[in-house]
Amino acid sequence: GLVQGVGFRPFIFRLATKHGLSGQVENRNDGVVIDINTAMETVLCFRDDIIQHAPEASSIENIEISEQATRAFSSFEIIKSENISDGVTEISPDIAVCRECLEDLNRQPHRIHYPLINCTHCGPRFSIISDLPYDRPNTTMSPFEMCPDCRKEYEDSSDRRFHAQPVACNHCGPSYKLETQTGVLENFSTILKKVNNLISNGALLAIKGTGGFHLVCDAFNGEGVRKMRKMKQRDGKPFALMFRDVDEARVYVEISNAEEEILTSWRRPIVLLRKKKEITRGIADGLNTLGVMLPYMPFHHLLFASLKTPALVMTSGNVSEEPILISNEVVWKQFSDFVDGVVTYNREIYNRVDDSVAVVIGDFPMVLRRARGFTPLPIRTSIDVEGILGTGAELTGSFCLGKGLHAIMSQYTGDLKNLETFDFYRETYKRYCRLFRFKPNLVVSDLHPDYLSSHFARQLAGETGIRHISVQHHHAHIASGMFSAGLEGEVIGFSFDGTGLGTDGHYWGAEVLKTDYLGFERLFHFEYMPLPGGDRAIMEPWRMAVSYLYACFGPETKDLQLPLFADKGEREIGNIISLIEKGINTPLVSSAGRLFDAVAAITGLNYHSSFQAQSPMLLESVIDNSVKGVYLYKLVGNQVSFKPMIIQMVDDLQKGLSTGSISAKFHHTLVAIISQLALEVRDLTGLDRVVLAGATFQNRYLTKKSGLNWTMSDLKCIFQIQSQSMIRELLWVSWPLAHTQEKTSKGSKCTNFPSP
Repeated sequence: GLVQGVGFRPFIFRLATKHGLSGQVENRNDGVVIDINTAMETVLCFRDDIIQHAPEASSIENIEISEQATRAFSSFEIIKSENISDGVTEISPDIAVCRECLEDLNRQPHRIHYPLINCTHCGPRFSIISDLPYDRPNTTMSPFEMCPDCRKEYEDSSDRRFHAQPVACNHCGPSYKLETQTGVLENFSTILKKVNNLISNGALLAIKGTGGFHLVCDAFNGEGVRKMRKMKQRDGKPFALMFRDVDEARVYVEISNAEEEILTSWRRPIVLLRKKKEITRGIADGLNTLGVMLPYMPFHHLLFASLKTPALVMTSGNVSEEPILISNEVVWKQFSDFVDGVVTYNREIYNRVDDSVAVVIGDFPMVLRRARGFTPLPIRTSIDVEGILGTGAELTGSFCLGKGLHAIMSQYTGDLKNLETFDFYRETYKRYCRLFRFKPNLVVSDLHPDYLSSHFARQLAGETGIRHISVQHHHAHIASGMFSAGLEGEVIGFSFDGTGLGTDGHYWGAEVLKTDYLGFERLFHFEYMPLPGGDRAIMEPWRMAVSYLYACFGPETKDLQLPLFADKGEREIGNIISLIEKGINTPLVSSAGRLFDAVAAITGLNYHSSFQAQSPMLLESVIDNSVKGVYLYKLVGNQVSFKPMIIQMVDDLQKGLSTGSISAKFHHTLVAIISQLALEVRDLTGLDRVVLAGATFQNRYLTKKSGLNWTMSDLKCIFQIQSQSMIRELLWVSWPLAHTQEKTSKGSKCTNFPSP
């Protein structure tokens, strides 16, 4: 299991001493091995103590006990690690600084205000490791020789830093540096004062974090936020904030017990939380959530101790669409013309790893971006997946490799749309192959042939001669949800997201599947609509709005009194209609994401997207929770038609109904559709297990209401999300599905839809 890099050998040493045992413990690349001389009943007590008291960040998957030829031990000791096979143990993610180390910052003479303090319970792990087993020579701490004080702690079994591989202090460890256009500062106290002064006066800084650089400014300084927007080349995408502590954050966001638990955990992800009050224009405009994290490096705590502001904007240090930067030299070259200073330290980041992002739906945490604090922990499987490589899709790219009974997913690499991100992806793959002794014998890619991940798969198969297969995007979504929950057999799968190439050559994104791991049958889907301009329509959702409106109103579309038409004008609208009529560059799409785009543009919320999923995020943010009711829709064969909904929606707009009311009714309509189609498929197939998958179900309102619609009736419902999962799927397993519907000449609707 996860037994290296988490203080496991020192823990075993102390436990063995407590039990009066003689023997030895060592790290191997395939796990931790303990040899002891004792009777079997003592071994069993020792094992139980290991399980009960193991370090917080550890995770024991398996303990094997075997009798060996007698060896005489006079004491218990930690011996040198060995690399004995192609087997591997788990590698620890990076761990937020612990409370004891924060206390040491003010009481240990050689670590007073040492900004990279750590111990066996905390500190850098995955970001600094280059090979297994996890020992200092295999990390980027290898150039730093321990001073006598650190060496004494490292060798003292009673010390918290006993065999802590990154152990260091002010005398021997890595050190910080501040570079500005006027010079370089290397005294840490002076650096801290200067950084405080710069931030307080609206400066923009690049600051080296655990797995890459952050761009940082005062969250309450409008000038600093404007500089950040300009530098990032990012118009609307929300910025993450780091608050001093939970109490400061609670002034501006709502925090439930479940949200506080993951926010304060040793993983320290960014958590999406509901706003209480606005902070500064330009941080998360138009959204009802903020991405919030807490300090996780000693430097963060020391910085906040000298700052007046309760929160900093702390976003990934990169140019838009490129990977987070990790090189001190590259950051200075790229950012020196834009930032007021660059704060670095001279320990290398070996594995680039961005901040993780999580959200709590109900009381269940779901990881939206799996990186620092989670990577590279595996998913445990019940089948041997040795040698299988999944190369992923295009957006939020990552890959997954199979190692025995483990599926090991890479960290988030970004959208695979440019050379820089693709280089990062390929570099990470090579490193994972070395770290995990991985040799592929089967490579699996998305069905879309033009994704860079698909090119990578074909190239790898061609170079190595291994088999290559392609999988339909939405079948993969459902299968991954099943895999995450350990389901076997067939299920009813709802896969709602943006777009993925379908087996009929059209773009899919709203499928109801009868599926298992090996295949699927597409039973229902949203009505196909023209996608005017192809991929361009994804970033210009007003085009999709015109597509839906033209399907409903035909040539009279131009006469509609909508905010959209006042913004775009008759000529632009006419050009899109002409494309649709002539069938020029208008591929067909059946997609929940594109439906959200259309509704956001029709209601005037969003005409041009500056980041992925902006339209659905804005629609969710404006929902009026007091509004009930649904719009009409039709089932035409196996397709869901939203034409009745769009017509009613336009009528509501012209009557002056608020955008929040329209958004609420739109979301309720989707919930009703999910409920009805689940029952339709249940009646058709006899299946009663439902998997909801795809990015659309990151919408908390939609997901919670869908679950409520089932639990309100007399059925048993289980809601599972695995917070450490590589999968971002939501799963309900329901027995049995039981609802009543009424069908009218105008369409279908769910009659027992619960009040919001």
